[in-house]
Amino acid sequence: MSKHKQTLGIEVEENAHRLETLQIHNMTHIDAEVLIIGGGIAGVSTAYHLASYGYEVTLLERGNLASQASGVNAGTMWPSGWGIVPDLPSTLTMGSLEMFKTLQFDLGYNFEFRQSGALKVIQTEEEYEFCRTLLLELKTKGYCVELLTTREAQSIEPELSSELLGCMYYPLGASVHPAKATYAFASAAQQRGVRILTNHEVIALEYLSDKTYRVYTPLTIFHTGMLVIAAGSWCRPIGLMLGLDIPVIPVRAQMWSTERVPIRLFHVIGAVESALEWYKDPSNRYGTPPELTHKGKVRLTRHLYGRQTHDGEIIIGGDRQLADANIPDRSGIEVNRNHAIEVLPFLEELPIKRTWAAWMPFTPSLEPIIGKIPQRDNLYIIAGIYTVGFERSPMAGKLLADHIHNIERPHILSEADPARQVRAAS
Repeated sequence: MSKHKQTLGIEVEENAHRLETLQIHNMTHIDAEVLIIGGGIAGVSTAYHLASYGYEVTLLERGNLASQASGVNAGTMWPSGWGIVPDLPSTLTMGSLEMFKTLQFDLGYNFEFRQSGALKVIQTEEEYEFCRTLLLELKTKGYCVELLTTREAQSIEPELSSELLGCMYYPLGASVHPAKATYAFASAAQQRGVRILTNHEVIALEYLSDKTYRVYTPLTIFHTGMLVIAAGSWCRPIGLMLGLDIPVIPVRAQMWSTERVPIRLFHVIGAVESALEWYKDPSNRYGTPPELTHKGKVRLTRHLYGRQTHDGEIIIGGDRQLADANIPDRSGIEVNRNHAIEVLPFLEELPIKRTWAAWMPFTPSLEPIIGKIPQRDNLYIIAGIYTVGFERSPMAGKLLADHIHNIERPHILSEADPARQVRAAS
């Protein structure tokens, strides 16, 4: 028996043992029409849109809302338009962009949305040729992206290094305060009647003979006819409680920031280096999942993104790595900082003020999992939107709510069908 199957078996047995030992007679019982597990951006968006359809929704979060990746990511977005024929990535990104605008400008929630544009820097001749080819492909498909010379890029972002060879420019690029945006969706959901319960960790699950679910937290048992798993990097252990193997892999991302300084950075910033490396090797030498910066402890590429926040912090991120602990790696932070200094030389003057890390939910194929899980009745999932989860999850939540309400799966979600990835645990 493989180590993977042994692990699956152990975790399923542990759920059964927890059910046997729970003191059920001392617990509060609550009925819910729809129960959502997970209080990140995906969960609160799904709750908001289901409530808009008139469902009675209860959402459970193991800690505080936005306490994991949804609240500590860079808050950057790299939309390039719908395209001539919108696909799933463009639909999720552009749909989410419009939702952020609606939430802030029409509904009055302030989470520091700013459509500043985004620049991805080019540092080598190989990267430049890659960008020229990529630009032609994107333009043919109707996307809004430009290739700027260094001088053109510096005219809109003056602190960029003169050593750069140019930039890919995304005019629609934007940013938000991620925690505030998540709380805005949660507040809007509560205005529509959603019951949000924080510090309610799910410790056991039961699928009952009448095709309903019992969800156990330390002090409360919830009974629901419809269950939605929106637990980010914790989707797999939740699935195992129901005897399902949901292939969501936690990948550690890490970031650092400067102290607050006067505004010197006007755009969302990234670098082409990692995109080129991942494009060159579709055979996936990076292992499972793809698009990591490391294989084991060996660095394969550098990855860079960041922005300056409303209050003046410059926040920069980079490494994507399989790791045992959710704490920053000091050597990786230093590599990332040196890369950032190559792009924005003034950062050398600014010491690191703080560092942090968070788990991101990857799938082995990088395809998201959104829709009905076929192995159980009335069980849905929204997961695996990996590093672009924040900029795509609001629309993903709406599409899942549409799917639940209309029964039929939206065609755009075909490639995210859970039947493609979710299996029975064995």
